[in-house]
Amino acid sequence: MSADRPTTRRSVNGVELDVVEAGDPNDPAVVLLHGFPESAYSWRHQIQPLADAGYHVLAPDQRGYGRSSAPTDVASYRVDHLAGDIVGLLEATGHDDAAVVGHDWGALVLWDFARLHPERVRTAVAVSVPYTPWPAPPTEVFKALMGDRFFYILYFQEVGPAEAEFEADIERTMRAFLWSASGEGVPDTPPEPITAAGHGMFDALGPTPDELPAWLTEEDLAAYVDSFEASGFFGPVSWYRNFDANWALVKDRPFPDIPTGFIAGTRDIVIANRPGYVESMDTILPDHRCSVLLDGIGHWTQQEAPAEFTAALVAMLRDLDPAPASSR
Repeated sequence: MSADRPTTRRSVNGVELDVVEAGDPNDPAVVLLHGFPESAYSWRHQIQPLADAGYHVLAPDQRGYGRSSAPTDVASYRVDHLAGDIVGLLEATGHDDAAVVGHDWGALVLWDFARLHPERVRTAVAVSVPYTPWPAPPTEVFKALMGDRFFYILYFQEVGPAEAEFEADIERTMRAFLWSASGEGVPDTPPEPITAAGHGMFDALGPTPDELPAWLTEEDLAAYVDSFEASGFFGPVSWYRNFDANWALVKDRPFPDIPTGFIAGTRDIVIANRPGYVESMDTILPDHRCSVLLDGIGHWTQQEAPAEFTAALVAMLRDLDPAPASSR
């Protein structure tokens, strides 16, 4: 994470996770789930404010990331295993439940975790990715929508090509990802689609400038590069290879009656140009309380606008989760 925020090694669910912890262990838990390609480092601006708000903060490098355990089979990255890691983390730290906050893939895990283990979630706040009740296996949906056009999730399904592309130059990979999906890097006009045949991820991302986006320092970039030099990309990309398996596990499970919230940037590629996507949660979730959109912010929500995001998150949790107040 950083020199002033060491990690704790926790044995959970048959794996070991590096976990950034802050706050009083007797306080209610908040679990922060990172996305792709990230790590617990992506929550660096939120960890202490959440501890100050009365939480025991748990931010793991999830399985396959950093120096946490990285199983070598694709099925080990199915969501029941990822959810089991969260249950194990709560048990290892003496908590029955948690407020859970997930960004990007962490949001997808959060939505499924709540369906698999509703008794473990007091409240859920998703960042970037709204709740999505897929009508069919997701890769079938993507194939129907994309035809012969390149789509990164379909590109990720085969073991090997993505890993080789990303691991050839990890610094280049991280620069490209972190620039292209940020508010500064997302073009105002969507680029012309490219065919799937003969193309890789860098073709889709386009050119990356030499300078970093304003919210990202060289130290930040180095932290991510170090993380992926340790882990490689097989584990992180294999999360995507379980989209259909995850859908089969949860498709018949209703979302529990727990309070939910959502935060995203208006320039986030997940929600931009998709009218009604965010608003749909008001009707399909049992107790969706609020959605906050940060103007001009891209996909790396909590890093691009740390002050605004943290203020929104703390205010949302104060409304959705009474545990910190009741514990004092």
